Amino acid sequence: MNALHLLKRWETVLAGLLVAEIALFGSMNPAFFAPSTLLYSTSDFIHIGITALALTLVIITGGIDLSVGSVMGLSAITLGLLWTRGVDIWIASIAALAVGALVGGLNSLAIHISKVNPLVITLGSGFLFGGTALVLSGLAGATGYEGISGFDPAFVGLANIEIVGVPLPLALFLVATIGFMALLHRTRFGRYIYLIGQNPRAAVYSGVPVFRTLTIAYALTGTMAALSGLIMASYFGSARSDFGATALMPAITAVVLGGTSIYGGSGTILGTALAALLVGYLQSGLQMVGVSSHVSSALSGALLVVVVALRSLTEMGHVYYLHRRVLKKVGSKQQ
Repeated sequence: MNALHLLKRWETVLAGLLVAEIALFGSMNPAFFAPSTLLYSTSDFIHIGITALALTLVIITGGIDLSVGSVMGLSAITLGLLWTRGVDIWIASIAALAVGALVGGLNSLAIHISKVNPLVITLGSGFLFGGTALVLSGLAGATGYEGISGFDPAFVGLANIEIVGVPLPLALFLVATIGFMALLHRTRFGRYIYLIGQNPRAAVYSGVPVFRTLTIAYALTGTMAALSGLIMASYFGSARSDFGATALMPAITAVVLGGTSIYGGSGTILGTALAALLVGYLQSGLQMVGVSSHVSSALSGALLVVVVALRSLTEMGHVYYLHRRVLKKVGSKQQ
């Protein structure tokens, strides 16, 4: 890969924007430059990045999963309910991850059987999982959005553990990034993901196990959303059903901003990872310079609209350019 091609890659642009963003907020508040701030501020948003990595697979296939926020809360409440029933905290954690994989697989099954748009199915399942989390929290003795606390200190301390000077949640994000990059870009499964997104009918005729591939993609998304719920439970020292209430929009923003087409067929894990950091540091930086969280969330939503619009216009312009180029070649041959 030559230097010119590298500079044209969207990931290079994102990396440059990330550096510029950190420099901008650092100039406005020098405390933002502190290594401890840059590392530990990720604990406030890295769960979004972890979920976005797996969500990238689903969106590349041309689908969507709007239930990831509810799955975060459901997994956390599952952990809390089992803990209050005397289940070992680590076994409860594994069970919570299994719940995430299960509901992700159920999303895929519902989409396959009903043939309804994934947006509609996962929107409905999101309400179902969110309501289930509220019911389970009531069974654990927590009313409304009250949290379940009193976890094993070893579990609560996970969020503060450092691995080679890096907080554990951030380390998990980096490992997950490498793992999903290998899965998407170096395996047959990854090729199936792209083919389904580019042409589902061609994928079927080519012998691609479409349902199995989609089920794995949705199950992975549910598992990573559940992992995010456990990370938040450790970070806050309690489990609440509303943990993922504000996570959906930033996660989708990270995927789309990272270069994944909302129409499916294209995208990279590295782009999503960089975009997740970009969106996360944007919210952290705005709060550090005195901007309220409501405004920063609104800016994230506006960023998603702008990115989708720009990518749509870019794709339309590329198609128009190719069309004009073909017409010009045909005209020159006729002359």
